[in-house]
Amino acid sequence: MRGVGRGWRQAALGSILGLLLGAVYLETDHFDHLQHRNVMVRCQTCHLGAAETGKPIWPEAARCDACHDGTVEKKVTWQPREGPPPSNLRFRHENHREAFLKDHKDSALVCTQCHSTPSAGWMQIRRAVQPNCFACHQIPTAHFAAPDTACATCHNPFWKAPAVPESVIAKWRPPPSHDSADFIQRHGSLTKPAAMKGDTLGIAASCATCHARDFCITCHVNAPEEPRIQALQLDPRSLAIKARDSLKAPASHLAVGWLQTHGTRASKQEVLTRCSVCHTRETCQNCHLVPPTKVTLVPVSGPGRAPGVKVQRHRPPSHGQNFRDGHKSLASGSPQTCAGCHTREQCLDCHRPNAAATAGYHPVDFLSRHPSAAYSQEASCSDCHNSGQFCQTCHLSAGLAATAPQGRRPQYHDAEPFFSTGHGQAARQGLESCVTCHAENDCLTCHSATGGRRFNPHGPGFNPDRLRQKNPQMCTACHGLNIPSN
Repeated sequence: MRGVGRGWRQAALGSILGLLLGAVYLETDHFDHLQHRNVMVRCQTCHLGAAETGKPIWPEAARCDACHDGTVEKKVTWQPREGPPPSNLRFRHENHREAFLKDHKDSALVCTQCHSTPSAGWMQIRRAVQPNCFACHQIPTAHFAAPDTACATCHNPFWKAPAVPESVIAKWRPPPSHDSADFIQRHGSLTKPAAMKGDTLGIAASCATCHARDFCITCHVNAPEEPRIQALQLDPRSLAIKARDSLKAPASHLAVGWLQTHGTRASKQEVLTRCSVCHTRETCQNCHLVPPTKVTLVPVSGPGRAPGVKVQRHRPPSHGQNFRDGHKSLASGSPQTCAGCHTREQCLDCHRPNAAATAGYHPVDFLSRHPSAAYSQEASCSDCHNSGQFCQTCHLSAGLAATAPQGRRPQYHDAEPFFSTGHGQAARQGLESCVTCHAENDCLTCHSATGGRRFNPHGPGFNPDRLRQKNPQMCTACHGLNIPSN
Protein backbone atom coordinates (compact mmCIF):
# COMPACT_ATOMS: atom_id res chain seq x y z
CA MET A 1 0.00 0.00 0.00
CA ARG A 2 1.24 3.44 -0.84
CA GLY A 3 1.58 6.14 1.81
CA VAL A 4 -1.13 8.66 2.41
CA GLY A 5 -0.39 12.24 1.40
CA ARG A 6 -0.36 15.10 3.89
CA GLY A 7 -3.44 16.70 2.32
CA TRP A 8 -5.51 13.62 3.14
CA ARG A 9 -4.10 13.52 6.63
CA GLN A 10 -5.03 17.14 7.31
CA ALA A 11 -8.48 16.79 5.85
CA ALA A 12 -9.40 13.41 7.24
CA LEU A 13 -7.24 11.83 9.87
CA GLY A 14 -7.57 14.53 12.55
CA SER A 15 -11.20 13.75 13.25
CA ILE A 16 -10.73 9.99 13.34
CA LEU A 17 -10.67 9.50 17.08
CA GLY A 18 -9.53 12.80 18.62
CA LEU A 19 -10.70 12.64 22.21
CA LEU A 20 -11.18 16.32 23.02
CA LEU A 21 -12.13 16.75 26.68
CA GLY A 22 -12.28 13.00 27.11
CA ALA A 23 -15.89 12.97 25.97
CA VAL A 24 -15.89 9.74 23.98
CA TYR A 25 -17.13 6.25 24.53
CA LEU A 26 -15.83 3.24 22.64
CA GLU A 27 -16.31 -0.39 23.51
CA THR A 28 -13.40 -2.25 25.01
CA ASP A 29 -11.49 -4.03 22.25
CA HIS A 30 -11.16 -7.68 23.24
CA PHE A 31 -9.61 -8.69 19.95
CA ASP A 32 -5.83 -9.10 20.12
CA HIS A 33 -4.56 -7.76 16.81
CA LEU A 34 -0.93 -8.42 17.67
CA GLN A 35 -1.60 -12.11 18.31
CA HIS A 36 -3.04 -12.39 14.80
CA ARG A 37 -0.25 -10.50 13.06
CA ASN A 38 0.94 -13.55 11.12
CA VAL A 39 -2.47 -14.39 9.64
CA MET A 40 -3.61 -10.86 8.82
CA VAL A 41 -2.07 -9.55 5.62
CA ARG A 42 -4.06 -6.36 5.28
CA CYS A 43 -6.57 -4.43 7.42
CA GLN A 44 -9.28 -4.49 4.76
CA THR A 45 -9.46 -8.27 5.04
CA CYS A 46 -11.65 -7.84 8.12
CA HIS A 47 -12.58 -4.15 7.94
CA LEU A 48 -13.64 -3.79 4.34
CA GLY A 49 -16.11 -1.03 5.21
CA ALA A 50 -13.21 1.30 6.02
CA ALA A 51 -12.18 1.20 2.36
CA GLU A 52 -15.40 0.59 0.40
CA THR A 53 -18.74 2.35 0.71
CA GLY A 54 -21.63 0.12 1.68
CA LYS A 55 -19.45 -2.69 3.01
CA PRO A 56 -19.58 -3.74 6.69
CA ILE A 57 -16.89 -2.32 8.95
CA TRP A 58 -16.75 -5.56 10.97
CA PRO A 59 -16.05 -9.08 9.67
CA GLU A 60 -18.72 -11.74 9.67
CA ALA A 61 -18.67 -14.25 12.53
CA ALA A 62 -18.24 -17.06 9.99
CA ARG A 63 -14.80 -15.76 9.05
CA CYS A 64 -13.62 -16.38 12.62
CA ASP A 65 -14.96 -19.93 12.50
CA ALA A 66 -12.51 -20.74 9.77
CA CYS A 67 -9.81 -21.04 12.42
CA HIS A 68 -11.80 -21.07 15.64
CA ASP A 69 -13.71 -24.24 14.83
CA GLY A 70 -13.01 -25.96 18.14
CA THR A 71 -10.36 -28.19 16.56
CA VAL A 72 -7.68 -25.97 15.11
CA GLU A 73 -8.36 -23.17 17.58
CA LYS A 74 -10.66 -22.72 20.55
CA LYS A 75 -14.26 -22.05 19.61
CA VAL A 76 -15.31 -18.41 20.05
CA THR A 77 -18.67 -16.72 20.05
CA TRP A 78 -18.81 -13.26 18.55
CA GLN A 79 -21.35 -11.15 16.75
CA PRO A 80 -20.44 -7.93 14.92
CA ARG A 81 -21.88 -4.70 16.28
CA GLU A 82 -24.50 -2.95 14.21
CA GLY A 83 -23.91 0.72 13.51
CA PRO A 84 -21.21 3.01 14.89
CA PRO A 85 -20.16 2.80 18.55
CA PRO A 86 -22.05 5.11 20.94
CA SER A 87 -19.89 8.23 21.18
CA ASN A 88 -19.99 11.94 20.51
CA LEU A 89 -17.36 11.73 17.77
CA ARG A 90 -18.20 13.17 14.38
CA PHE A 91 -15.89 10.74 12.60
CA ARG A 92 -17.20 8.36 9.98
CA HIS A 93 -14.89 6.29 7.78
CA GLU A 94 -16.92 6.90 4.64
CA ASN A 95 -16.76 10.68 5.01
CA HIS A 96 -13.02 10.70 5.38
CA ARG A 97 -12.60 8.26 2.54
CA GLU A 98 -14.55 10.52 0.21
CA ALA A 99 -12.43 13.50 1.23
CA PHE A 100 -9.29 11.44 0.68
CA LEU A 101 -10.26 10.16 -2.76
CA LYS A 102 -11.22 13.64 -3.86
CA ASP A 103 -7.66 14.88 -3.47
CA HIS A 104 -5.72 11.60 -3.82
CA LYS A 105 -7.39 9.48 -6.46
CA ASP A 106 -4.31 7.34 -7.08
CA SER A 107 -3.53 6.66 -3.41
CA ALA A 108 -4.58 3.90 -1.08
CA LEU A 109 -5.77 4.09 2.50
CA VAL A 110 -3.25 3.21 5.17
CA CYS A 111 -5.13 2.34 8.33
CA THR A 112 -2.02 2.19 10.50
CA GLN A 113 -1.44 5.90 10.02
CA CYS A 114 -4.53 6.47 12.14
CA HIS A 115 -4.55 3.47 14.42
CA SER A 116 -0.88 3.07 15.30
CA THR A 117 1.90 5.22 16.69
CA PRO A 118 4.68 6.14 14.25
CA SER A 119 7.17 3.66 15.80
CA ALA A 120 4.71 0.79 16.26
CA GLY A 121 5.16 -2.53 14.48
CA TRP A 122 2.69 -4.35 12.30
CA MET A 123 -0.69 -4.99 13.95
CA GLN A 124 0.14 -2.99 17.07
CA ILE A 125 -3.27 -1.41 16.73
CA ARG A 126 -4.98 1.12 18.94
CA ARG A 127 -8.50 2.42 18.60
CA ALA A 128 -7.39 6.03 18.76
CA VAL A 129 -4.02 7.74 18.51
CA GLN A 130 -4.93 11.27 19.38
CA PRO A 131 -1.54 12.89 18.61
CA ASN A 132 -1.94 11.74 15.00
CA CYS A 133 -5.18 13.71 14.77
CA PHE A 134 -3.63 16.89 16.15
CA ALA A 135 -0.55 16.55 13.96
CA CYS A 136 -2.65 16.39 10.81
CA HIS A 137 -4.92 19.22 11.86
CA GLN A 138 -1.89 21.32 12.82
CA ILE A 139 -2.86 21.79 16.46
CA PRO A 140 0.52 22.07 18.21
CA THR A 141 -0.68 21.50 21.76
CA ALA A 142 -1.67 18.82 24.21
CA HIS A 143 -5.11 17.28 24.04
CA PHE A 144 -6.80 19.16 26.89
CA ALA A 145 -4.98 22.38 26.08
CA ALA A 146 -6.49 22.55 22.61
CA PRO A 147 -8.28 25.80 21.72
CA ASP A 148 -12.04 25.94 21.84
CA THR A 149 -12.18 26.24 18.04
CA ALA A 150 -10.74 22.72 17.72
CA CYS A 151 -13.37 20.86 19.73
CA ALA A 152 -16.07 20.85 17.06
CA THR A 153 -13.62 19.37 14.57
CA CYS A 154 -13.98 15.95 16.17
CA HIS A 155 -16.92 16.20 18.55
CA ASN A 156 -20.64 16.81 18.42
CA PRO A 157 -22.37 18.72 21.23
CA PHE A 158 -23.38 16.58 24.17
CA TRP A 159 -27.08 16.42 23.30
CA LYS A 160 -26.28 15.19 19.78
CA ALA A 161 -24.80 11.97 21.18
CA PRO A 162 -27.93 10.34 22.67
CA ALA A 163 -26.51 6.80 22.52
CA VAL A 164 -23.85 7.39 25.20
CA PRO A 165 -25.19 5.89 28.46
CA GLU A 166 -25.10 7.69 31.81
CA SER A 167 -22.89 5.01 33.32
CA VAL A 168 -20.15 5.95 30.88
CA ILE A 169 -20.70 9.70 31.20
CA ALA A 170 -20.24 9.39 34.98
CA LYS A 171 -16.71 8.11 34.36
CA TRP A 172 -15.63 11.07 32.23
CA ARG A 173 -12.74 12.85 33.85
CA PRO A 174 -12.58 16.66 33.76
CA PRO A 175 -9.64 18.30 31.99
CA PRO A 176 -6.79 19.68 34.13
CA SER A 177 -8.09 23.24 33.77
CA HIS A 178 -11.09 22.27 35.91
CA ASP A 179 -8.81 21.36 38.81
CA SER A 180 -7.49 24.88 39.37
CA ALA A 181 -8.46 26.51 42.66
CA ASP A 182 -10.20 29.47 41.01
CA PHE A 183 -11.94 27.57 38.20
CA ILE A 184 -15.43 27.94 39.74
CA GLN A 185 -15.00 31.72 39.95
CA ARG A 186 -13.65 32.18 36.42
CA HIS A 187 -15.40 29.45 34.43
CA GLY A 188 -18.03 31.90 33.23
CA SER A 189 -15.44 33.79 31.19
CA LEU A 190 -14.42 30.53 29.50
CA THR A 191 -17.91 29.93 28.15
CA LYS A 192 -17.67 32.74 25.61
CA PRO A 193 -17.98 31.18 22.14
CA ALA A 194 -15.10 31.52 19.73
CA ALA A 195 -15.58 33.71 16.68
CA MET A 196 -16.07 30.90 14.20
CA LYS A 197 -17.76 31.20 10.85
CA GLY A 198 -21.11 29.46 10.93
CA ASP A 199 -20.97 28.88 14.67
CA THR A 200 -24.54 28.63 15.97
CA LEU A 201 -23.97 27.13 19.42
CA GLY A 202 -23.94 30.44 21.30
CA ILE A 203 -21.51 28.98 23.85
CA ALA A 204 -17.97 27.67 23.79
CA ALA A 205 -17.77 24.35 21.94
CA SER A 206 -15.60 22.93 24.72
CA CYS A 207 -18.49 23.42 27.20
CA ALA A 208 -21.11 22.03 24.85
CA THR A 209 -19.01 18.89 24.27
CA CYS A 210 -19.48 17.60 27.82
CA HIS A 211 -22.34 19.60 29.33
CA ALA A 212 -26.05 20.24 28.87
CA ARG A 213 -28.28 22.86 30.48
CA ASP A 214 -29.36 20.47 33.25
CA PHE A 215 -25.81 20.47 34.59
CA CYS A 216 -25.66 24.28 34.83
CA ILE A 217 -29.04 24.48 36.54
CA THR A 218 -27.70 22.53 39.52
CA CYS A 219 -25.79 25.68 40.56
CA HIS A 220 -27.07 28.69 38.60
CA VAL A 221 -30.12 30.46 40.02
CA ASN A 222 -29.86 32.94 37.14
CA ALA A 223 -29.92 30.23 34.45
CA PRO A 224 -33.01 31.64 32.63
CA GLU A 225 -31.34 35.07 32.39
CA GLU A 226 -27.97 33.74 31.18
CA PRO A 227 -27.90 33.43 27.35
CA ARG A 228 -24.97 31.00 27.30
CA ILE A 229 -26.73 28.58 29.60
CA GLN A 230 -29.88 28.82 27.53
CA ALA A 231 -27.77 28.06 24.44
CA LEU A 232 -27.26 24.55 25.83
CA GLN A 233 -30.01 22.01 25.24
CA LEU A 234 -31.71 20.08 28.02
CA ASP A 235 -30.36 16.58 28.58
CA PRO A 236 -30.72 14.89 31.99
CA ARG A 237 -27.78 12.57 31.27
CA SER A 238 -25.46 15.48 32.02
CA LEU A 239 -26.38 15.16 35.69
CA ALA A 240 -24.20 12.04 35.79
CA ILE A 241 -21.27 14.50 35.96
CA LYS A 242 -21.02 15.79 39.51
CA ALA A 243 -20.17 19.46 39.96
CA ARG A 244 -17.16 20.06 42.20
CA ASP A 245 -17.53 22.61 45.01
CA SER A 246 -20.70 23.76 43.29
CA LEU A 247 -22.04 25.95 46.09
CA LYS A 248 -18.90 26.65 48.06
CA ALA A 249 -18.80 30.20 49.41
CA PRO A 250 -16.23 32.43 47.65
CA ALA A 251 -13.32 33.87 49.59
CA SER A 252 -15.00 37.29 49.87
CA HIS A 253 -17.82 35.76 51.92
CA LEU A 254 -15.36 34.46 54.50
CA ALA A 255 -13.80 37.85 55.23
CA VAL A 256 -14.22 39.41 58.66
CA GLY A 257 -17.24 41.70 58.76
CA TRP A 258 -18.76 40.37 55.55
CA LEU A 259 -22.15 39.83 57.17
CA GLN A 260 -22.35 43.43 58.36
CA THR A 261 -21.12 45.04 55.14
CA HIS A 262 -22.36 42.79 52.32
CA GLY A 263 -25.40 44.97 51.67
CA THR A 264 -23.43 48.16 51.12
CA ARG A 265 -20.81 46.39 49.02
CA ALA A 266 -23.31 45.00 46.53
CA SER A 267 -24.27 47.46 43.82
CA LYS A 268 -27.39 47.01 41.71
CA GLN A 269 -25.32 45.55 38.88
CA GLU A 270 -23.57 43.10 41.19
CA VAL A 271 -26.90 41.91 42.54
CA LEU A 272 -28.07 41.16 39.01
CA THR A 273 -24.86 39.57 37.69
CA ARG A 274 -23.12 38.03 40.71
CA CYS A 275 -25.39 37.64 43.74
CA SER A 276 -28.21 36.12 41.68
CA VAL A 277 -25.91 33.35 40.45
CA CYS A 278 -26.16 31.52 43.79
CA HIS A 279 -28.87 33.29 45.78
CA THR A 280 -32.64 33.30 45.45
CA ARG A 281 -34.89 35.92 46.98
CA GLU A 282 -35.94 33.33 49.55
CA THR A 283 -32.29 33.06 50.61
CA CYS A 284 -32.19 36.77 51.45
CA GLN A 285 -35.57 36.73 53.16
CA ASN A 286 -34.37 34.00 55.48
CA CYS A 287 -32.50 36.79 57.31
CA HIS A 288 -34.06 39.99 55.99
CA LEU A 289 -37.57 39.98 57.43
CA VAL A 290 -37.98 43.44 55.92
CA PRO A 291 -36.13 42.98 52.60
CA PRO A 292 -34.11 45.93 51.24
CA THR A 293 -34.92 47.21 47.77
CA LYS A 294 -31.97 45.35 46.25
CA VAL A 295 -33.42 42.03 47.36
CA THR A 296 -36.31 42.49 44.90
CA LEU A 297 -33.75 42.26 42.07
CA VAL A 298 -32.85 38.70 43.06
CA PRO A 299 -34.93 36.09 41.21
CA VAL A 300 -37.53 33.98 42.98
CA SER A 301 -36.86 30.25 42.99
CA GLY A 302 -38.77 28.18 40.45
CA PRO A 303 -38.48 25.77 37.51
CA GLY A 304 -35.38 26.13 35.39
CA ARG A 305 -33.36 27.57 38.28
CA ALA A 306 -31.07 26.11 40.89
CA PRO A 307 -32.56 25.95 44.41
CA GLY A 308 -29.89 28.39 45.59
CA VAL A 309 -27.67 28.26 48.64
CA LYS A 310 -29.25 27.60 52.01
CA VAL A 311 -28.11 30.07 54.64
CA GLN A 312 -28.73 29.82 58.36
CA ARG A 313 -29.60 32.87 60.36
CA HIS A 314 -27.13 33.58 63.19
CA ARG A 315 -26.83 36.24 65.85
CA PRO A 316 -24.28 38.85 64.75
CA PRO A 317 -21.13 39.24 66.89
CA SER A 318 -22.50 42.49 68.37
CA HIS A 319 -25.37 40.58 70.01
CA GLY A 320 -23.40 39.19 72.95
CA GLN A 321 -24.68 37.57 76.12
CA ASN A 322 -25.84 40.84 77.73
CA PHE A 323 -26.90 42.57 74.54
CA ARG A 324 -30.54 42.81 75.63
CA ASP A 325 -29.65 45.07 78.55
CA GLY A 326 -27.83 47.63 76.42
CA HIS A 327 -29.50 47.38 73.03
CA LYS A 328 -31.50 50.60 73.50
CA SER A 329 -28.63 52.91 72.61
CA LEU A 330 -27.72 50.91 69.51
CA ALA A 331 -31.33 50.75 68.38
CA SER A 332 -31.75 54.50 68.84
CA GLY A 333 -28.53 55.32 67.03
CA SER A 334 -29.03 53.09 63.97
CA PRO A 335 -32.60 51.77 63.76
CA GLN A 336 -32.15 50.97 60.07
CA THR A 337 -29.61 48.30 61.03
CA CYS A 338 -32.08 46.65 63.39
CA ALA A 339 -34.77 46.75 60.71
CA GLY A 340 -32.67 44.41 58.56
CA CYS A 341 -33.64 41.46 60.77
CA HIS A 342 -36.34 42.69 63.15
CA THR A 343 -39.87 44.00 62.71
CA ARG A 344 -41.65 46.49 64.95
CA GLU A 345 -43.98 43.73 66.11
CA GLN A 346 -41.01 41.93 67.65
CA CYS A 347 -40.14 45.04 69.62
CA LEU A 348 -43.70 45.35 70.88
CA ASP A 349 -43.65 41.77 72.16
CA CYS A 350 -41.44 43.03 75.01
CA HIS A 351 -42.08 46.74 75.10
CA ARG A 352 -45.84 46.44 75.06
CA PRO A 353 -46.83 42.84 75.86
CA ASN A 354 -50.27 43.90 77.16
CA ALA A 355 -51.33 47.51 76.75
CA ALA A 356 -54.27 47.20 79.15
CA ALA A 357 -52.34 45.60 82.01
CA THR A 358 -49.13 47.61 82.07
CA ALA A 359 -47.88 51.12 81.48
CA GLY A 360 -46.88 49.80 78.09
CA TYR A 361 -44.75 51.33 75.42
CA HIS A 362 -45.12 55.03 76.24
CA PRO A 363 -43.61 56.72 79.33
CA VAL A 364 -45.85 57.90 82.17
CA ASP A 365 -46.13 61.52 81.02
CA PHE A 366 -46.49 60.77 77.33
CA LEU A 367 -50.17 61.73 77.15
CA SER A 368 -49.39 65.35 77.95
CA ARG A 369 -46.85 65.67 75.17
CA HIS A 370 -48.16 63.21 72.60
CA PRO A 371 -49.42 65.97 70.24
CA SER A 372 -45.88 67.18 69.61
CA ALA A 373 -44.63 63.60 69.33
CA ALA A 374 -47.31 62.80 66.73
CA TYR A 375 -46.71 66.11 64.90
CA SER A 376 -42.96 65.52 64.68
CA GLN A 377 -43.46 61.85 63.77
CA GLU A 378 -41.33 60.78 66.70
CA ALA A 379 -42.91 57.37 66.26
CA SER A 380 -45.31 55.79 63.81
CA CYS A 381 -48.62 56.01 65.68
CA SER A 382 -50.52 53.99 63.09
CA ASP A 383 -48.40 50.92 63.82
CA CYS A 384 -50.45 50.41 66.98
CA HIS A 385 -53.38 52.82 66.78
CA ASN A 386 -56.25 53.32 64.39
CA SER A 387 -56.00 57.07 63.98
CA GLY A 388 -59.56 57.37 62.67
CA GLN A 389 -61.09 55.79 65.79
CA PHE A 390 -58.62 55.55 68.65
CA CYS A 391 -57.58 59.21 68.54
CA GLN A 392 -61.09 60.57 68.10
CA THR A 393 -62.32 58.63 71.12
CA CYS A 394 -60.23 60.82 73.41
CA HIS A 395 -60.45 64.00 71.39
CA LEU A 396 -64.23 63.98 71.29
CA SER A 397 -64.60 63.24 75.00
CA ALA A 398 -62.20 66.08 75.80
CA GLY A 399 -63.98 68.51 73.51
CA LEU A 400 -60.94 68.83 71.30
CA ALA A 401 -62.52 67.72 68.05
CA ALA A 402 -64.57 69.72 65.60
CA THR A 403 -68.30 69.02 65.98
CA ALA A 404 -69.79 71.70 63.74
CA PRO A 405 -69.09 73.10 60.26
CA GLN A 406 -66.25 75.58 60.06
CA GLY A 407 -67.18 79.22 60.75
CA ARG A 408 -70.15 78.54 63.07
CA ARG A 409 -68.39 78.01 66.41
CA PRO A 410 -64.86 77.74 67.81
CA GLN A 411 -62.97 74.83 66.36
CA TYR A 412 -60.16 72.55 67.47
CA HIS A 413 -57.46 74.58 65.70
CA ASP A 414 -58.60 77.92 67.12
CA ALA A 415 -56.06 77.57 69.95
CA GLU A 416 -53.43 78.48 67.34
CA PRO A 417 -54.10 81.95 65.86
CA PHE A 418 -54.18 82.08 62.08
CA PHE A 419 -53.78 78.31 61.90
CA SER A 420 -55.50 78.13 58.55
CA THR A 421 -52.91 80.37 56.90
CA GLY A 422 -50.07 78.09 57.95
CA HIS A 423 -51.75 74.70 58.01
CA GLY A 424 -50.11 73.67 54.75
CA GLN A 425 -46.75 73.22 56.43
CA ALA A 426 -48.38 71.27 59.27
CA ALA A 427 -50.11 68.99 56.77
CA ARG A 428 -46.90 68.34 54.86
CA GLN A 429 -45.01 67.57 58.07
CA GLY A 430 -47.62 65.40 59.80
CA LEU A 431 -50.44 64.47 57.45
CA GLU A 432 -51.06 61.40 59.58
CA SER A 433 -52.39 63.59 62.41
CA CYS A 434 -54.66 65.48 59.99
CA VAL A 435 -56.42 62.38 58.72
CA THR A 436 -57.46 61.60 62.29
CA CYS A 437 -60.34 64.05 61.78
CA HIS A 438 -60.23 65.11 58.14
CA ALA A 439 -60.86 63.46 54.80
CA GLU A 440 -60.03 64.61 51.26
CA ASN A 441 -63.41 66.29 50.86
CA ASP A 442 -62.54 68.68 53.72
CA CYS A 443 -59.49 69.84 51.79
CA LEU A 444 -61.45 70.25 48.57
CA THR A 445 -63.72 72.80 50.23
CA CYS A 446 -60.98 75.33 49.59
CA HIS A 447 -58.32 73.60 47.52
CA SER A 448 -59.95 73.06 44.17
CA ALA A 449 -59.20 74.73 40.89
CA THR A 450 -62.75 74.06 39.69
CA GLY A 451 -64.89 74.85 42.75
CA GLY A 452 -65.01 75.98 46.38
CA ARG A 453 -62.69 78.87 47.16
CA ARG A 454 -60.48 78.03 44.20
CA PHE A 455 -57.18 77.89 46.04
CA ASN A 456 -54.75 76.16 43.72
CA PRO A 457 -53.89 72.81 45.33
CA HIS A 458 -50.63 72.67 43.37
CA GLY A 459 -47.76 74.62 44.87
CA PRO A 460 -44.96 76.39 43.00
CA GLY A 461 -42.75 74.11 40.93
CA PHE A 462 -45.43 71.44 40.78
CA ASN A 463 -44.56 68.60 38.37
CA PRO A 464 -47.80 66.89 37.28
CA ASP A 465 -46.10 64.22 35.18
CA ARG A 466 -43.94 63.10 38.08
CA LEU A 467 -46.89 62.91 40.48
CA ARG A 468 -49.09 61.12 37.95
CA GLN A 469 -46.44 58.45 37.44
CA LYS A 470 -45.92 58.08 41.18
CA ASN A 471 -49.56 57.90 42.31
CA PRO A 472 -52.26 58.68 39.71
CA GLN A 473 -54.97 57.72 42.21
CA MET A 474 -54.33 60.96 44.09
CA CYS A 475 -55.18 62.96 40.97
CA THR A 476 -58.60 61.32 40.63
CA ALA A 477 -59.73 62.88 43.94
CA CYS A 478 -60.22 66.20 42.07
CA HIS A 479 -60.01 65.39 38.38
CA GLY A 480 -61.81 62.08 38.24
CA LEU A 481 -60.73 60.00 35.27
CA ASN A 482 -60.07 63.11 33.12
CA ILE A 483 -56.58 63.85 34.44
CA PRO A 484 -55.08 66.75 32.44
CA SER A 485 -51.67 66.25 30.88
CA ASN A 486 -50.20 69.38 32.46
